[in-house]
Amino acid sequence: MVECPICSKQVQSVKINDHIDSGCQTFLIDASASSFSSQIPSATQTNGATSSSQKRPASSFFHTPSAKRQSTPTKATTPSANGGGILGGAKTNGGTKRSFDEGPGEDSPMQDAGARTENIVPIETGRVLKRTKTNRAAPLAERMRPQKLDEVFGQDLVGPHGVLRSLIESDRVPSMILWGASGTGKTTIARCISNMVGSRFVEMNATSSGVAECKKIFNDAANELALTGRKTIIFCDEIHRFSKSQQDVFLKPVEAGTITLIGATTENPSFKVVNALLSRCRTFTLQKLTTTDIQLVLSRAIQAEVSATSSPPSPLLDEELMSYLANFADGDARTALNLLELAMSLANRDGMTKEIIKESLTKTLVYDRAGDQHYDTISAFHKSVRGSDPNAALYYLARMLQSGEDPLFIARRMVVIASEDVGLADNSLLSLATSTYTATQQIGMPEARIPLAHCAVALSLAPKSTRAYRGLNNAFAALKEPGVASLPVPIHLRNAPTRLMRELGYGREYKYNPNYKDGKVKQDYLPDTLLGRTFLEDRDLGTEIDPDLIMEDS
Repeated sequence: MVECPICSKQVQSVKINDHIDSGCQTFLIDASASSFSSQIPSATQTNGATSSSQKRPASSFFHTPSAKRQSTPTKATTPSANGGGILGGAKTNGGTKRSFDEGPGEDSPMQDAGARTENIVPIETGRVLKRTKTNRAAPLAERMRPQKLDEVFGQDLVGPHGVLRSLIESDRVPSMILWGASGTGKTTIARCISNMVGSRFVEMNATSSGVAECKKIFNDAANELALTGRKTIIFCDEIHRFSKSQQDVFLKPVEAGTITLIGATTENPSFKVVNALLSRCRTFTLQKLTTTDIQLVLSRAIQAEVSATSSPPSPLLDEELMSYLANFADGDARTALNLLELAMSLANRDGMTKEIIKESLTKTLVYDRAGDQHYDTISAFHKSVRGSDPNAALYYLARMLQSGEDPLFIARRMVVIASEDVGLADNSLLSLATSTYTATQQIGMPEARIPLAHCAVALSLAPKSTRAYRGLNNAFAALKEPGVASLPVPIHLRNAPTRLMRELGYGREYKYNPNYKDGKVKQDYLPDTLLGRTFLEDRDLGTEIDPDLIMEDS
């Protein structure tokens, strides 16, 4: 026999795994078991017949299954003569094997000869103990997940006067898409809805679910609605992970009202969710949590942990450290709670200081090269250069490079900036930008960060002119006018490579500018209909005045 590592009781060595699977309730060995077994006569002493004391009571018909287990069958040392006695036919591992979460069950037979009913822990007690252990083993972020909308911080949608909250409280939950960054409360709000409404709630994740599973859920929802009249709410996390064809599966049941869909996504639903599904759902945008909201989340978590452990928090976990953690989390409540859990684990060690705790905190930059962050950050970089702010340009450049952005993607954008925004004000910047692209291509990272920074600062400090860029846009705008795109080219400007074309007069009256003084001639180049039209404006930049600058000057 061996000692169980969980309950510290003696167990048969060959049955240790089954003992643990049963919630530490079976295959126990105690001192009374061996003495009890020794008092039972063997089969040879009784001439192969079993003792009448081994038979079940006559009133066993009225006993519950648990009462039947209170009899004391033991495994005989030698089979009976006929091989069919109660002792000889008993199995040491009979019945259906159950999982650890389910427990042994009411109809589980006695599986150990030496185990007595008095030593078995009640089933309910074992389950409650298991649940408690599981909850304590869960991460702090999961244990602190709000159960009511009043506990959700930073989202006005579900606040006392929120639009979404009023729909929930009136039991008129529409199909919706919850769009927000990680840790803003999308899953939490969905689960709070399930606690408040009387509908059947099904939770699924697009990363692990397929079309077949979705169709089965829809079929169950239709049957539930037909039989009981109860609606079904399906919460689909990471719905943007579904392909467009997979998202089409939701169209019919959502439109027919068979299900109410709550989809959660961190990506812009305008790009990641099919338009047909978007038109059937309401899109709610969850705001990024403020530092104050994160501090409230951390404060509630510390109070809950103190109540659970009945021990005061470490003095290192003061208001200054909580503020540091809140800023470090950058609006992500889950990250903030994970950081707090790490800080609480480190704070109780000898010689620990707040500086050591801060040095141990790490957070990966949030940047998706295929998502909104990719486009938002390069847009901010471009507009910072256009606005002649080299500090902001360097910040966004460093942020992209640190997050693993393709440096050639940044270099290509700066080539565009050199013509679009600097343009005619400094033509040399286009050569610098193209040289930067070549240098980045040739030397690669991390050294390529230096020419990229050089070009970004030069573009930011350079004078700006959008004359060429705006002139081209004006020409494109003219082509949209009726008949302008098909105007015939003036005959004197046409090419005349053949004799027939020369006889038709192509290029006959054209004046070759280099033959004239200073290259100046009197000659029209636009079609007759467009004569006098100006596409290239005289000014380098616009003429509007920012009212905010006027207010600052006054």
